[in-house]
Amino acid sequence: MAQLFQSETTSKSPRTPRLRLLIALACVVFVAILVSGFVWWPRSPVDLDHADRATTAEWVKAWQAGEIVALVRHTERCDRSSNTCLGPADGITQAGSLAAAAVGQGFVRLGMQQTQVLGSPLTRTAQTAHSMFGHDASTEDWLATCGPTLRDEIVANKTPQHNLILVTHSGCISDFEKQSGFPHAIAAEYGSVLLVRINHQQKLSVLGIVNTPFWQTTSAQ
Repeated sequence: MAQLFQSETTSKSPRTPRLRLLIALACVVFVAILVSGFVWWPRSPVDLDHADRATTAEWVKAWQAGEIVALVRHTERCDRSSNTCLGPADGITQAGSLAAAAVGQGFVRLGMQQTQVLGSPLTRTAQTAHSMFGHDASTEDWLATCGPTLRDEIVANKTPQHNLILVTHSGCISDFEKQSGFPHAIAAEYGSVLLVRINHQQKLSVLGIVNTPFWQTTSAQ
């Protein structure tokens, strides 16, 4: 019996290192897949809320040169919140109106002398634009429907040396991000701003995202 047990142990022992080697190789392959996925999987645009001063100064300079397109998502929807509505149920909340005003004041501090404001005709975007600047924005249907031509529409509507603020929807911002190399970007927050630069050569580059709280600090910069 002892001899039989010894022979079984001897026959199994070579398999153990081999099994361990296979497990180790499998772990290495798994980690390699994770790392390569992290590197190659397109992420969201840069978060500009916590950018260094040099990065902030760069996009502010582009704004002063009239090279910026700002895609603004409307603020808090009334029909998806328990907060008090600003007006109709398909519009924004009163809290959303205050948040939009903060975003608008941030743009005013940057300077609106060479800036055009366009918005989607839907109630929530129209109210957001009005809360931002105290008056109605010109409306464009393509800022509500969006789709595969959105990027081309934006370039076509950008006047050289004039900034362009577009008050639109998260789905539209997502469409633009997909067309600009970010197919898996995180959905835009209420009142967030996607900053895009179109230089004098009509070259478009995505600069990053600014969220609502950022604008409350711009007056100190």
